[in-house]
Amino acid sequence: MKKAFRTERSAAELYADDPERADALVWNRRGALKGAALAAMGTAVGGAISFSAQMPEGTLPALFTRPAAAQGASGPQMMRIDGKVEMILQGERPLVLEAPETALDDAVTPNDKIFVRNNGQLPEVASNPDGWRVTIDGEVNTPLTLTVAELRSRFQNVTLQLQMECGGNGRAQFQPQTRGNQWGNGAICNAAWTGVRLRDVLRAAGVKDSGRYTGHFGADPHLSGATDRAAISRGMPVAKAMDEDTLIAFAVNGGPIPHINGAPVRMLVPGWPGSLSQKWFTRITLLPQPHRGQGMGGTSYRMPVRPIVPGSSNDGADFADMTSMPVRSILSSHAHGTRLAAGTRSLDLRGAAWAGDHTVRAVHASVDFGQTWTEMRVAAPANRHAWQRWEGRVALPSDGYYEVWYRATDSEGRMQPHAPANWNPQGYGANAISRAAILVG
Repeated sequence: MKKAFRTERSAAELYADDPERADALVWNRRGALKGAALAAMGTAVGGAISFSAQMPEGTLPALFTRPAAAQGASGPQMMRIDGKVEMILQGERPLVLEAPETALDDAVTPNDKIFVRNNGQLPEVASNPDGWRVTIDGEVNTPLTLTVAELRSRFQNVTLQLQMECGGNGRAQFQPQTRGNQWGNGAICNAAWTGVRLRDVLRAAGVKDSGRYTGHFGADPHLSGATDRAAISRGMPVAKAMDEDTLIAFAVNGGPIPHINGAPVRMLVPGWPGSLSQKWFTRITLLPQPHRGQGMGGTSYRMPVRPIVPGSSNDGADFADMTSMPVRSILSSHAHGTRLAAGTRSLDLRGAAWAGDHTVRAVHASVDFGQTWTEMRVAAPANRHAWQRWEGRVALPSDGYYEVWYRATDSEGRMQPHAPANWNPQGYGANAISRAAILVG
């Protein structure tokens, strides 16, 4: 073990070059770090690894597995656009921006911190937002075409704090890597949306017994410019469309929706994959069978009913559509890679947690690699389908390298797992415990 690392090569470099050899050099048969390997690992992360004896077998420091922004070129690529804070760039064509967890420290997410997930090109800005038209047709008794002004005046206006989360949030956790934007935990927002209940509009149109599913349409052109294909067009069972929190939204946080987030009107289907919350919303059709639009069927927003071999190909024939999103938490008080002053002996943590259609029952944090857990205080949601803020304090016995592990448990007793489960080709549903590296001293 004394010769595990040469002085000119860090542990991080060794793992980048040859992970299998690095494992053989670093970990003994019991899977514990010791001697020169432990010292080299500490040098690589910038300080002695506190609670190293409790590191689970094969676990690498989080700074190796997820580079921090503070590490410069090796950290995530950042971008700032007009109307948004600096965000993590996940894709340029189409534009996809993720909010860093520390940007999500507000109880109500401001407009400039709402993540960006485009599927096609941006449509032109509406010259007359109040005149924008929305059509309701298909299996209804009275097809309707209503302007935004008519929606406002004809139906009850409601304002709700609602979680909206990309179906692929957490995708970067999967190994082997899957297709799609490699999201961390920041494809989430909890803004205050104003609009009308979709169910009120559907009732006005008179949904027939045969109208069991919806299909959604927007004005955003396909990325290729093709006019015979939609950028995205998803749908859901009519029961979710009739949920009292499913909205046709025309305002957010007391003002117009930003164009890049779907102005002048969008759907808001909280708790389910954000792809259902059609941006630049123009039409909803009622159908007797599931919608067959872009983003439906196959492996799109669908999960295996039975586990499949990670890395294998699959046509999604036995997959099921994603519905309620899994329980997840974020840490907004401290960024991954934070360095604190020597002598710091406690951390006041805070963040948010949510669980799709369910609520969050508990949040716990650990600084000793999961050996012990401290229960955090969890606030009640502002309303159904809003996230819940949490806070609490953990003790740090000495200077050194720590990892804050944080996990949430939903109202059904389901806890975030230690590793992402149910691998699938497009990387949906990964909600493993998160780890933030903290260096004291």
